[in-house]
Amino acid sequence: MKKSLAEFIGTFTLVFIGCGAAVIAGMGTGPTAIDVLGIAFAFGLAIVAMAYGIGPISGCHVNPAVSFGVLLAGRMSVSEFISYVIAQVLGALAGAAVLYLILSGKASGWNGGLGQNGWGPGYLGEYNLVSAFVFEVVATFLFLVCILGVTQAGSPSQFAGLAIGLTLVAIHIVGINVTGVSVNPARSLGPAIVGAGANPGALAQVWLFILAPLIGGGLAGLLFQRGGMLAAES
Repeated sequence: MKKSLAEFIGTFTLVFIGCGAAVIAGMGTGPTAIDVLGIAFAFGLAIVAMAYGIGPISGCHVNPAVSFGVLLAGRMSVSEFISYVIAQVLGALAGAAVLYLILSGKASGWNGGLGQNGWGPGYLGEYNLVSAFVFEVVATFLFLVCILGVTQAGSPSQFAGLAIGLTLVAIHIVGINVTGVSVNPARSLGPAIVGAGANPGALAQVWLFILAPLIGGGLAGLLFQRGGMLAAES
């Protein structure tokens, strides 16, 4: 229960801070506005904070794709994986719901955006489905390579949170205009479900942000599982 609660809080924080930066500060004007770099750092710094806050309890996955990679790498059980994913999705839904409540109080109104991921005409850089899918698979794979690498035995664990957070910053700098950057099925599901009334298109596209990150995370997990087997054999 402690691990599940930690994953709930961590995923809540990621959605609230990261998506909040995109839709609250990102839609401001003048000195209150932030750009791609600001949004990227909001997501990355949220992960850094949670890595040191809940990392000692649950490992700070806050992402079903991370948990899937860890599972395939042989570092957690199936039952633990299921409990993590449930907590992560609930945390993302709660984070998006709190954002919805805050944004509903804006006097001039708001367009219903909660930082939903997407692709195609009308969405940020208007990249097509193939571009979106390839980016999410590759970006999640690289993200998991970092996570699994810095958390393996013998790595300098005191710097793991910083390395993981900065990797997420770099991924956002590259990919925000492609998909808004998911690399995390829970992060995509929360805003898509809570904001479905105003933006049903995001919910229709959310399958990609479940499937592609799981493929990327799974490939990284298998890579590290295979690497462990080779190390044991040698």
